[in-house]
Amino acid sequence: MSTVEFDAGHSRAYWALADVWNIVRRGLTHYQRQPVNIAWQLGFPILSVLLYGYVFGSAMTVPGGGDYKDFLMPGMFVMTMAFGFINTATLVVYDSTKGVIDRFRSMPMASSAVVAGRGVTDLLAACAELAIMMLTAIAMGWRPDGGLGFLAAFGLLLWLRFALIWLGVWLGLLVPNPEAAGGLFAVAFPLTMISSIFVAPQLMPDWLGWVAAWNPISSTAAATRDLFGTPVGGGDSWVENHALLMAGVWPVVLTAIFLPLAVRRFQKLSR
Repeated sequence: MSTVEFDAGHSRAYWALADVWNIVRRGLTHYQRQPVNIAWQLGFPILSVLLYGYVFGSAMTVPGGGDYKDFLMPGMFVMTMAFGFINTATLVVYDSTKGVIDRFRSMPMASSAVVAGRGVTDLLAACAELAIMMLTAIAMGWRPDGGLGFLAAFGLLLWLRFALIWLGVWLGLLVPNPEAAGGLFAVAFPLTMISSIFVAPQLMPDWLGWVAAWNPISSTAAATRDLFGTPVGGGDSWVENHALLMAGVWPVVLTAIFLPLAVRRFQKLSR
């Protein structure tokens, strides 16, 4: 059967999805053959939960009352999802510098498959990260509410991760090497610290609290705390009182900005 006859048997969408699946399978195989990478990617969240939970657990207070560990755990989940864009950028720039992306571009495959496949692979890894972190938190005494609220909170965390994937892809196509991608941690860490992940914004100086409240990851942290049934930490600003709404809106805004940038950057790469 010729290529033309073979292609004619399926739609363009079918082959685009097949290309995406091949990229996803490649990414999962990479994890299987590089166990050190996945051990670090899954081990870091566990260490974070243990260290922050036990180091800060008895030293912090929550506005409105409540156990600080219960306040902290959803924030830690959000922080892990936020830091995920660094992993995305590192993997993308590694493929770019090794010529893998150029090889993909020379093949008869959908131009969006590389970007979309990277996104699906990272979402699957994020599910594993969240599951391991939540089991660790439960072992430490964290007791969230079950039911639909739990599933909705899990979905919001993945929704944030989905939006930040495109930031990671875009940055991975911009930075020159994997070492430079690792330097993105210096940018990500202050952004997570100036948020409601560790401390409620009303405990900060007024100007800093305003910045923290409007940080997109603060909305996801507050919304997931509410859905998990853990202490939210109060707050009187509009964005804090509408955290659930903004936890859905912010990822849409981020995706609308960085997904086109990532696709355009990929299309501009030299063959």
